[in-house]
Amino acid sequence: MTSSMVEVPPWVAPAEGILMRAVWLKEFGGPEVLVTGEAPDPVPGPGQVLIEVAFAGITFVETQFRRAGRGPFEVEPPLIPGNGVGGVVTRVGHGADPALAGRRVVSGLGGSGGYAERAVADAEAVIEVPDGLGLDSAVALLADGRTATMLVRGAGLAGGERVLVEAAAGGVGTLLVQLARAAGALVVGVAGGRHKLELAHELGAEVTADYREPGWTERVRDAVGGVDLVFDAVGGETGRAAFELLGRGGRFVSYGLAGGAPAAIPGELAAARGVSVSWGIGGRPAELRAFAKSALAEAAAGRLRPVIGQRFPLERAADAHAAIESRATVGKTLLEVL
Repeated sequence: MTSSMVEVPPWVAPAEGILMRAVWLKEFGGPEVLVTGEAPDPVPGPGQVLIEVAFAGITFVETQFRRAGRGPFEVEPPLIPGNGVGGVVTRVGHGADPALAGRRVVSGLGGSGGYAERAVADAEAVIEVPDGLGLDSAVALLADGRTATMLVRGAGLAGGERVLVEAAAGGVGTLLVQLARAAGALVVGVAGGRHKLELAHELGAEVTADYREPGWTERVRDAVGGVDLVFDAVGGETGRAAFELLGRGGRFVSYGLAGGAPAAIPGELAAARGVSVSWGIGGRPAELRAFAKSALAEAAAGRLRPVIGQRFPLERAADAHAAIESRATVGKTLLEVL
């Protein structure tokens, strides 16, 4: 990607004329619309802090937003994309806790501003990184650790259950495998390709299956006799096939659409089989923050290991997006900014 000065929107306030490196989304489209350029340094307002960004996380949702503007945040190009970052607080705005200066933190940014050398975050949104945990690991856990912890607790996962994890080698999936195993469940890891299945097995999946191979559900049934809980990250045909493995009283928890569409599960069919189906996840800000802090604490204690499968320099954000969309990635993908 060539560096160029991009016309910036008025909400990006310059700080004493200083410019920083950033990646701009000029318009919706393929990975090539992510262009490296310059931007004025952001300035923390009241109740905000300035973070010197070391790592920015990339989520699958961000690739969907880049392509078609779909996602949980209402923002329009031109903008600097990126929601989750980790780094050191270098400046504190009026009304924010001065003690945050110099602290290692991770934070969500409300949907934009993360693919840059510096970013502004609400002081209430930042989470201090526990001692002994690297900033890269903390960023890898910010969104995915929060999601995995929330899913496990929301599903009421219990020891002795048979749990099927789709996309078991992905950012959330690798954490779900570990959390389910730690809870005493028998874990079935579903992914595409030998390398991903080996990773799922290494993390605690006792049974693995390649969803791209015909008859994969029969092999799972032969191995474990069906499952009690499905974490559906894919949807489509894979999600529907996994649903068929559930017995009466089972739970189907859908939290992603990597396959492009929800699993086609009629409500009357689920009711007739006594299967509860939940679509999507959510929570109040305080709850989400608590789940993220829990994931960071588990990692700092050595009980949870984020898998960082790919690292790209900031200037190669387009390549990082392309890699995620190619389905060749495992675990979390990070941009290295410093």
